[in-house]
Amino acid sequence: MPPARSVRSPRARILGFVRRHGGSVLGSITATTADSVVLTFDDGPDPDQTPQVLEALAEHRASATFFVLLTRVREHPELLRAVSAAGHEIALHGGDHRALTSFSGAEAASRLARARIELEAVTGTPVRWYRPPYGAQSPTSWRAVRRTGLVPVLWSGTLHDSAAVDAARRSEAADRAAAAGRIVLAHDGIADERDGVTDPPAPVADRAALAREFLRLCRDRGLPVRSLRDALGSGAAPVRTLELTTLRSR
Repeated sequence: MPPARSVRSPRARILGFVRRHGGSVLGSITATTADSVVLTFDDGPDPDQTPQVLEALAEHRASATFFVLLTRVREHPELLRAVSAAGHEIALHGGDHRALTSFSGAEAASRLARARIELEAVTGTPVRWYRPPYGAQSPTSWRAVRRTGLVPVLWSGTLHDSAAVDAARRSEAADRAAAAGRIVLAHDGIADERDGVTDPPAPVADRAALAREFLRLCRDRGLPVRSLRDALGSGAAPVRTLELTTLRSR
């Protein structure tokens, strides 16, 4: 009788494939098991939109996670302190908005370590999460994030408030994103030349108004809106995606 074959989990099979074929699994938080929605804001703080976003959150007694740029924090440290004082979570989006994948592993880790130290000096609280600009990750950049002690966070819903789409498309996106467990991408600023990038001009959008629309949707569905810290603190677990990427030298 032939020996019994062990049954391997899907994760073990993926990792076995990785070892055989020279790939890398990039694990990033994209959702939670919480009966609530995690709302996140990128590219701020911004003197126009951030105060309005804070007002909308206060009206709905919601908390959020703000992934900030150090280029903006240096210009408006008072806004960062206002975000923190209102009970929201501060996380890192980068020293600027250049994709971390454009740097070597050593340089990426050094940039992140410096940015984390600077941000924690302003907030006086530890920084746990990092969202890569554009959501761009490579095996090299992912390892740099983890070596710095940060956890990469992507998203499973978006308000499309940085995309060149019409108001109807944004409303549809908000409707889809208003579901338990989602980590939702929104913006209280838009990166530009000040942040080291030359992206196309930002689309015209009232981002604070769109955030209000989203918060109303969640309220009507009985869904609390929380920061990632608050959602996980309620006993929920993070949901990590496993993205298989072929290793390439940089």
